[in-house]
Amino acid sequence: MKVNIQSVNFTADKDLVNFVQKKVAGLEKFHDKIVDAEVFLKVKQTSEKENKVTELKLNVPNHDLMVKKEAKTFEEGISLCVDSMRRQVMKTKEKERELQQ
Repeated sequence: MKVNIQSVNFTADKDLVNFVQKKVAGLEKFHDKIVDAEVFLKVKQTSEKENKVTELKLNVPNHDLMVKKEAKTFEEGISLCVDSMRRQVMKTKEKERELQQ
């Protein structure tokens, strides 16, 4: 699976990029037909502590799944996104199975 990472308003370091790719690649265990993933990492210009916005978009045949989370760090945001996306992927796969029967 191809993972596109876009960082907005900052430059992502190598460790963050590797962390994101590893976490997102883990979603392949739950759905074998994932085409690709897009990750958007943004820093909001606010005084709040939770100013890191993480968006995860998965392209699955017949579906576009999207999750958006705000957190204190990008690592925490990616973990939250991947957990939430895992539930969405499993629901989508279950619905596909029901339709095939």
